[in-house]
Amino acid sequence: MSTDSGDTPSSATDRREAVREKAKRVHVRQSRARLARRISLGVLATGAVAAVAAVVVWSVTSTMGGRDLTPETASSDGFAVSDVTGVASEQGAIDDSAVEATPGSDKAATPAPTASATAPVDIRVYVDYLSPGAREWQLANVDQLTTWVDEGAATLSYHPVSMLTAKSNGTKYSLRAAAAAACVATHDENVFFAYNTELLTRQPAMDTDGFSDVELADLAQAVGAGDPDTLRSCIEDGDYVQWAKDATERAIAGIPDTDGLQLTGTPMILVNGQPYMGALKDAAEFSQFVLTSASDAFYTDQTPTPTPAAPATPAAPATPEG
Repeated sequence: MSTDSGDTPSSATDRREAVREKAKRVHVRQSRARLARRISLGVLATGAVAAVAAVVVWSVTSTMGGRDLTPETASSDGFAVSDVTGVASEQGAIDDSAVEATPGSDKAATPAPTASATAPVDIRVYVDYLSPGAREWQLANVDQLTTWVDEGAATLSYHPVSMLTAKSNGTKYSLRAAAAAACVATHDENVFFAYNTELLTRQPAMDTDGFSDVELADLAQAVGAGDPDTLRSCIEDGDYVQWAKDATERAIAGIPDTDGLQLTGTPMILVNGQPYMGALKDAAEFSQFVLTSASDAFYTDQTPTPTPAAPATPAAPATPEG
């Protein structure tokens, strides 16, 4: 007589093995899914970090990029004046009493350098736009500088420096103004002389904030600078701030084309490489210094005539025969 008592031991074991195998497969699938999710999240996180890093690098590069720029029109860290149109007439309102004359001298009678076959007189000015002395010298001499450059009797260049950066309540006005002047000289050199003169005419007092970058850009537009958007960006972004700092350090280390001169203060005015040591507000004295320098250069540059006994110097009066 047969009995039907349910599963045999072998069949029960098989079912348990099947259940364990199925559970194992489910566990493997879940593990793979979790791993895939982790990998995906890792990739996304890495991508996000990379994106943030790229933005930071771009921001730093954009901010710092302008600081490595060098003005294309600079020569030995200076800018030659190419246009003096209208500047002298704009300064006509300056009080002449601010210009001191040497006792017994007559400004109007002081001879001025004139264009000749020799090279024009070379005038270089190292200027800090916060220096009261630089302002005094510029306002005293702007008219005759304009005349000399216009007539070709002199070449004139300005070298903006920042010796007084610490004298503006932490705004670094001296440095920013020098950089702004470089922007104007680069983007519209025809108004550089006007801008340079205006910066000195409207010079803020030391130990004040000075003009903001926006105001420096506004001043450039006020003197008629072209391409206002590019120029404003140059000034407000501080494109030449680092250059101005470096140029100052170079001048302190040594001034090119001089006999070992170094910048120790501003203004430093060089005429044919020789420093002017006279009164900054005395236009007549400076004119005489320029004339003397021009005369020295004239006689130094002369070469002998074909006759050895007749050098190219003024002939001496004939001696009467006795």
